[in-house]
Amino acid sequence: MKKIILLGGGGHCKSCIDVIENENIYKIAGIIDKKKKYLLNYKIFPERYLNTKLIKNHYAFVTVGHIKNYKVRVKLFSKLKDLGFRIPSIISPLAYISKHAIIGQGTIVMHGAIINAGAVIGNNCIINTNSLIEHDVIIGEHTHISTQVTVNGGVKVGSKVFVGSRSIIKDNINIGECSIIGAGSYIKENLKNNSFKK
Repeated sequence: MKKIILLGGGGHCKSCIDVIENENIYKIAGIIDKKKKYLLNYKIFPERYLNTKLIKNHYAFVTVGHIKNYKVRVKLFSKLKDLGFRIPSIISPLAYISKHAIIGQGTIVMHGAIINAGAVIGNNCIINTNSLIEHDVIIGEHTHISTQVTVNGGVKVGSKVFVGSRSIIKDNINIGECSIIGAGSYIKENLKNNSFKK
């Protein structure tokens, strides 16, 4: 089984671990974090561990969440690439991904998510539990689609966007990059870059 290193030992990491264990492709070799010693029985190592030759050929994955700020996820993803790690996409066996969809490097698709035909998901994204990505949706890099979000057909979501839980985005809407959409929102008009919608 392929070994994988996880970056970030918080709550989102726990959900990622559950998906990784269920996918049964990768064996978690450890978690990189600052404070704790163990998370769900997996050992936590300091960041300097990333630079050791021992794990240079491992896979690695960003398991820091994205609620208040996308910058940490972007920084860690770039660091993994610079260090030469292989960064897979992680897909729950309890999700449905159309064979006509494209999932980017470093993206996780959580339990119960549905991604339909023609959808394109960028690198380092979170497609969270029970979210629906409809046909021909395009989602940019480093974006978090939260739990139970519905992104309807033809929507274009920019990079570094956060869409809060149970939000609905009407078909063919454009969401500008670095926008934040609060939980439970109904988006029926285009949003410019850096928009904030409650």
